[in-house]
Amino acid sequence: MTQPHRQLEAPHRRGGKSSPRIVERAAVAGYRGTTWLLGVLPPGVGRAVIGRLSQASYLAWPSRRRWSNQNFGHVLGLPPDDPRVRSLALRAYREYGRYLVELMRLPTLSPDKVSELADLDAEDIRAIWGDAPGGGLILAAGHVGNNEAVAAGIAHHGLPISVVADDSAFPEMYELLRRQRESWGVRMIPWRNLREIFGVLKRREMLALLVDWGYRSDGIPVQLLGAWTTMPAGPATLAAKTGSRILPIGIKRHAGGGFDVSWTDTIEVRSSDPAELQRATQAMADALGQTIRLAPEQWYSFKPIWPASEAEAADLERRARRMQAGLPDPGPSRGMPRDEADSAALDVVVSDSAKSDGAASEEATG
Repeated sequence: MTQPHRQLEAPHRRGGKSSPRIVERAAVAGYRGTTWLLGVLPPGVGRAVIGRLSQASYLAWPSRRRWSNQNFGHVLGLPPDDPRVRSLALRAYREYGRYLVELMRLPTLSPDKVSELADLDAEDIRAIWGDAPGGGLILAAGHVGNNEAVAAGIAHHGLPISVVADDSAFPEMYELLRRQRESWGVRMIPWRNLREIFGVLKRREMLALLVDWGYRSDGIPVQLLGAWTTMPAGPATLAAKTGSRILPIGIKRHAGGGFDVSWTDTIEVRSSDPAELQRATQAMADALGQTIRLAPEQWYSFKPIWPASEAEAADLERRARRMQAGLPDPGPSRGMPRDEADSAALDVVVSDSAKSDGAASEEATG
């Protein structure tokens, strides 16, 4: 049994509309200027300044502070107003500032230096990739550590890796980042280019997807850190349609400043049956939860990750039980909010009708 449709969520914002040119040019100029400044300042100075500014945004932005406290309250199993939650949130924002400094300093480093930031067993990844029975390898990760450095490290070892990114909101910024990433061997694909997204996996290459962009009521219901929420349907749907495997990636900064990269067992998605999609997505949620528990201060997804009400959480559990029984996900119950607040979603529908996988893929990418 297959779903009527599923969405492949996008990296950044919905709507596909470019920002006004003056805003975009100001953003690009600001990014270039800050990158230059951080490239000449001692790293410790840049980390301290940006870290403090990041923490100030948490303190000065009520909605972000509320979302962050709710998220880290879930992680710690404490009420959002507990002082320990606030302390963890401030540490996470400081760590996010450190990540931003690293991200802007990366273009000033050689590809070899960038790849050295990620401590990974490339031969193990190569073996997992080469052992895939049909399609490619989907690397599923969260907003933990430094995904750019890890992708560059994978590419440095000659492994073909592509990442999906938003080219609609700031096209000039996208082009700047695309050139930088490609200098490391990492290919960026615009999120609307479904033909190429499918093509990467059909060519048995690697595709990196982030899975914690924020709660959407129309995602696949899962439990994350013991509480009901949703995760994007895209990774499991793509894996089912292309015969690809999913490899959940964990990243953790070590004492030397670089990143340890680990992974769990690969996830096979044998069909687009609701039970298979829910099982595979739950496995990704379990892996993400394990990564977050190891270093919660390094998790920087600051949008709402869990629903706001117990009633909606109960509805998610109901939907998950239906999917586990092989029944189509009916979506949120009447009266439940269909969350459109997360600008990280993509309005691209990947058809998941009763056609064969090959025909459905051709339709989606055509």
